[in-house]
Amino acid sequence: MQLVVYILVYPLLWLISRLPFKVIYFISDGTYVLLYHVIGYRKKVVRNNLALVFPEKSKEERLLIEKKFFRHMCDIFLEMMKTMGMSKEEIQERFTVTNIELLNGLENKGLNTMLMLPHYASWEWVLSLNLQIISKGYGIYQKVENKYFDKLVRDIRGKYNTELISTRECRKILKAAEESNELLMVGIISDQSPMVSRTKYWTDFMGIVVPAHVGGEEICKANDFIPVYLKVRKKKRGYYEGTFKILTENPTEVPNYQITDAFLRETEKSIREAPEYYFWTHKRWKHKDKVPEEFKQKTTKEIEA
Repeated sequence: MQLVVYILVYPLLWLISRLPFKVIYFISDGTYVLLYHVIGYRKKVVRNNLALVFPEKSKEERLLIEKKFFRHMCDIFLEMMKTMGMSKEEIQERFTVTNIELLNGLENKGLNTMLMLPHYASWEWVLSLNLQIISKGYGIYQKVENKYFDKLVRDIRGKYNTELISTRECRKILKAAEESNELLMVGIISDQSPMVSRTKYWTDFMGIVVPAHVGGEEICKANDFIPVYLKVRKKKRGYYEGTFKILTENPTEVPNYQITDAFLRETEKSIREAPEYYFWTHKRWKHKDKVPEEFKQKTTKEIEA
């Protein structure tokens, strides 16, 4: 059955990846009308999330953010499909970096890096970074259930010099790479909501205490990777700009979870600057009523102190 689904869907993905961007965004506009106005895909989730984290905004202001978000979400999914047919030159033109010298400087010192980013603006085209560095690029991801699509995703990333590794195999692979003295840059998206049963740490995010993923921080501490936040800004439709910020130069010396908190504070800044580009369909705050007693008083003010 997996192969049948792949055979049926792949031709459509291939066709979309070969279309010019003008046509891509025409399709995106139509998809927006269908998803938002007809189907109402996850509209309730988005609306509830916005009301939860932006109580100070009026209903009209949140509705405007909501509509802008759905338009952006449709763009993102079409851009993901388009990635399969983009050249290296084209993706570098559409995803630029303001301070690549920061990463190059860490490489010159022989330091490995952990690139931490949220589901904000464009995370797919971050792949282009691997064309500008000498480090071996790894991306930690959740395997796609369909093994044929999983291979396709790996092949697409491989075109831009990125090797995908699952959460289960990452420690083993990274250890082997380090032992071979390979210079590494590992990318991880760290803003999802983890399973409560596996949560080690709860912290404030957008004014609400939630469980936090700490895998990126744990890898930094265990392997002495420098954690770097990638702030992505949407310049205009189909064009993005990334800026790096080192979260700490001494990951093994800072208190536990300080790197995680620093990452979330930077994510909050990005969201507040342009909230329509955050991925509001995620149920990021679904566990807000399950906070353990010892974390209930944890606030942003306390974290920053």
